[in-house]
Amino acid sequence: MIRRDLLTAALGIVLFPYASAAQPSLSSTFKSQTVASPEGADIFVRFGGSGPVVVLLHGYAETSDSWAPLADELVKTYTVVVPDLRGIGHSSRPAGGYDKKTQAADIRAVVMTLGHDRASLVSHDIGIMVAYAYAARYPDKVERLVVMDAPIPGIAPWDDIVRNPALWHFSFKGPDAERLVQGRERIYLDRIWNAFSGDPNKPDQATRAYYAAQYAQPGAMRAGFAQFAAFSQDVEDNKIFQRTKLTMPVLAVGGEKSFGATEAVVMRNVATNVREAVVPGSGHWLMEESPTFTVALIQDFLNDRLPAAPQPVRSTGERRVTPGEFKFPDGAPGTGTSGVSGIRTVVLKGDPDRAGLYTIMLRIPAHTRIAAHVHQDDRVATVISGTCYIGYGDSFNSAALKALTAGSFYTEPSDHSHFAETRDTDVIVQITGVGPSSTRYIDPSSDPQRRPGKP
Repeated sequence: MIRRDLLTAALGIVLFPYASAAQPSLSSTFKSQTVASPEGADIFVRFGGSGPVVVLLHGYAETSDSWAPLADELVKTYTVVVPDLRGIGHSSRPAGGYDKKTQAADIRAVVMTLGHDRASLVSHDIGIMVAYAYAARYPDKVERLVVMDAPIPGIAPWDDIVRNPALWHFSFKGPDAERLVQGRERIYLDRIWNAFSGDPNKPDQATRAYYAAQYAQPGAMRAGFAQFAAFSQDVEDNKIFQRTKLTMPVLAVGGEKSFGATEAVVMRNVATNVREAVVPGSGHWLMEESPTFTVALIQDFLNDRLPAAPQPVRSTGERRVTPGEFKFPDGAPGTGTSGVSGIRTVVLKGDPDRAGLYTIMLRIPAHTRIAAHVHQDDRVATVISGTCYIGYGDSFNSAALKALTAGSFYTEPSDHSHFAETRDTDVIVQITGVGPSSTRYIDPSSDPQRRPGKP
């Protein structure tokens, strides 16, 4: 979660000296201090440089040292503030306060104690959850916001994301979990590093050994598990935060082999000015897997004082297609459709059979009736041409249909039954969802894919 040699050559980027295999560490030029948060934690922070303030918020299975590649570059032109989150690294490990709203107050205390007010935030993993809470609590204090490769509790497609078995550690917590992991921290953390990396050699062995030792400190795993235990409270807090969208420029970054473009999907649900970026070839551990490319992305965003453009920032995957260029192949309707014979599908982006954002275009023949069914993912649709008749409910009901002409929009919420029909003309519909998708008919006997004799 790299074809970095090719990207480096193509972009003319100079490799930084931190590419060697050594334990992560901020430069010794950074000063350090411990700040007493009014929320009952002592937050260890390092800081250096001069100029506009940038706060770096790290994630789980790491500490603030993970920011070394970025901090060493930003400190040349910015005041860089690099705290350890509550319970992690050299910060204290109180019994509670691991909800991200409380941790946002911790970070606010750090910023103000160091004599600052407004700042840009750069965040990764659980750090983005704290950064979002900070931006939502103190929107007038945030210049720019960078979020990298993680979901936000309660913000769509959160419900789909947490169903992924790879995120078992979200629910792994409590005294028994602590006893199971005690003395085996490296085994536990290796499982997390390996599962979300696009390169099996990243993070490297020195980095893993360093972080494993940090998380083996007394109380460190209890505090780490508490970050996840607080998700239920985070969901409730974020439902309230979401009512007011963020207006500052946001850069949403995903590793190509991890969150990818889904990071921008998440942020567009909570912010109005979102720039999308995908780090090619990288998995989740962006600072370890693709530091040069990621640092350059962040620097460009922070240096750009113009309003963030909505166009994606990426080196590959650009596509522009006119209506005349759509080609609907013959064959089965395809994943993400109702499965009715005669429907033709073209995939415009992604893959509805795989995890991640996808967009498909459907051509539905005239006089087609589609019985009540559900899809497991949350989807939105636009009628491109013709008139589509859509209704919601567990059985087909002509009285509940609404005529949607070209340009109309409708939703297909996750596991929410709906039905449809076309009348005198073919209809073309564009649908976007977060895969993997599937189709289940409320009445199995109405499933057009059901083979004769199949119960």
